[in-house]
Parts: sequence; C-alpha cells; structure tokens
Amino acid sequence: MSGSWSPAEFPNLNNSTCTITSPPARRYNCIAWAAGDDTQNWWPDRFNMGYWPQGVPREETIPAFMLAYESLGYKLCYEDHFEKGLDKIAIYGIENPDGTVTPTHAARLLPSGEWTSKLGNFEDIAHKALDAVDGPVYGRKICCMSRPARQPHS
Repeated sequence: MSGSWSPAEFPNLNNSTCTITSPPARRYNCIAWAAGDDTQNWWPDRFNMGYWPQGVPREETIPAFMLAYESLGYKLCYEDHFEKGLDKIAIYGIENPDGTVTPTHAARLLPSGEWTSKLGNFEDIAHKALDAVDGPVYGRKICCMSRPARQPHS
C-alpha cells in the first residue's frame, strides 16, 4: 500500500484492510472528519487554536470528546456494526500508566459497513474493521456513539 503513513504507526493497515479515499490534507483532522466536517481541525487545545464545540470542556478526555459528539446528537451505543437509520462514530484512545485514557482518534461508519478515518495530515481511508487503525498512534477503540441518520441510508 502506498499511503503516507509508516507501517510501524499503523501495523494493521494493508491492501486487504483499507483503501485510500483521498489525498493528504492538513485543513481538517480525524475528529472533524468523524463529525462530517472537512473544513477545520477539531481539538480541545488550551490555546483555542482548534475548533471545539461551545460549552464542551477543552480537555483531552474521553468524556469531553463524547460531549463534543453529543453536541451533534450522538449518544453512547454498544454496537459497532451498521444499523439502518443510524450514523455511528468510534472514539479511540491510549491507556496511560495511571489507568486514564487519552483520546487520539475518531472514525465514522459508512453506509457500506466500512469505517472511514482521516490519518493525521495523511490520507482519508476506508477500513473494513475498527481495529485496522489500532496501534501505537491511536491505541484502540474506546467507545462507539450513534445518532439518527442525517441522510437516509439506501
């Protein structure tokens, strides 16, 4: 696979687990991409440089990221497969030595049943399973969230 990322960063990505769907871009990140926004970077940085939904704590915590997506109508769910009538996202994180989890990434479920991710400043990809982007950069899936679909699934 000829993606811009290092195989050491994403050991599960290969020709059978993902497809590149866009060229590299810096104007948006994975958190925005999962929210359906390809115009800006979403991040709760303390300098207010990234976009972050108003009223949501600017903290790099799973609860803050969940609140950010709740501002778009998402709620915690326990199923990570496609369900007609629902939009779904997954939040990833890395476990710290003290047991806390730092959020690192988000992916969005496509109507095809594949997931889509923006890999940092690299490409967008479609991947067949959530664990395709597991590894030292993003850690693993922490939770999934869903909302009523914004556009009907055919």
